[in-house]
Amino acid sequence: MNMEVFLQYATYALMAIGVLAFLVSIITQAIKEMPGLKKIQTNVVALAVSMIICPISVVIVCQYFKIVIAWYYVFASFVAAFIVYLVSTGGWEKVTKMWNRTKYNKK
Repeated sequence: MNMEVFLQYATYALMAIGVLAFLVSIITQAIKEMPGLKKIQTNVVALAVSMIICPISVVIVCQYFKIVIAWYYVFASFVAAFIVYLVSTGGWEKVTKMWNRTKYNKK
């Protein structure tokens, strides 16, 4: 494999992680205010959403490109779910800290 192909795949992987982290963040922020989920920490909800979204996205991509789903694709999607979870929760914490430091904070 030459370096150009490797960098292309690395770019695709980073792009996928970014898109999935954005989706996990949006879904987490939308559902964390539901009555049954208010008492659960946001990080736990984000981890659960990530563990659901990542394998579903792998199945969708495999179906779209007509790739046979192997067991290691599913395993890799659960490993990637932790990375997506870390990216999505770290991003929201930084945004929240910035928002709390502004004059728009209602105390």
